[in-house]
Amino acid sequence: MSTNQAKPAAMVTGGAQGIGRAIAERFIKDGMNVLIADCDEEAGRETAAELEEQGNAAAVACDVAAEPEVENAVAEAVNRFGRLDVLVCNAGITDSFGVPVTELALEQWRRVIDVNLTGCFLCARHGAPFLAKTLGCIINIASTRALQSEPHTEAYSASKGGVVALTHALAVSLGPKVRVNAISPGWIETAEWQKKSSRSAPQLSQQDHSQHPAGRVGVPGDVAALAAWLASSQAEFVTGQNFVTDGGMTRKMIYAE
Repeated sequence: MSTNQAKPAAMVTGGAQGIGRAIAERFIKDGMNVLIADCDEEAGRETAAELEEQGNAAAVACDVAAEPEVENAVAEAVNRFGRLDVLVCNAGITDSFGVPVTELALEQWRRVIDVNLTGCFLCARHGAPFLAKTLGCIINIASTRALQSEPHTEAYSASKGGVVALTHALAVSLGPKVRVNAISPGWIETAEWQKKSSRSAPQLSQQDHSQHPAGRVGVPGDVAALAAWLASSQAEFVTGQNFVTDGGMTRKMIYAE
């Protein structure tokens, strides 16, 4: 076995930007090989090139709603690294935000469900046989919107609620060889974690920060740190769980004054 194949390997969907990029970067720093699977080919190439300076990273184009592309991405990870230890299902879209349910087109609804929920299913379906060989794990990125909502977010909220339910279903079905957990981030500021052509400085007010019981808006590294722990042997007794990472916002009572 080569040195490369001896290292644990991860595939991160939507890993070129935002939370996915932070997770990929953390895994690289922790000594993993990482395949970034992202539909934005420009961002994927850019991020893989930057992370390659720190460790072994590569990118593949992948729309997680398309089964052949998911199958190809998983095969690419296994062929390149010789194994698959961690699968992070992070790819997601918010295309229907702000559209009233009476105006939400069925095509819009289906696209959000296909990417955010069916994408997790397809990744698990094709990744599970390889994860079972390494006693690996799946980490699904859900959202606090699976638990609470703002107006006009029906498709996204439903998709993320499905991810939470899919997580515990997979944990029962794939255990004990494969652990499956979810992370539900709250407000995570990702402006600085985009590809270079889209990167910007965060525009946050003191009120944005102070309304959080933790005292600040979240950053991608907050989610990446939790993902790193869930991927480690320290979490080997943890499966089927949803970890809310939101600075305490979902535990805060809010009344109009």
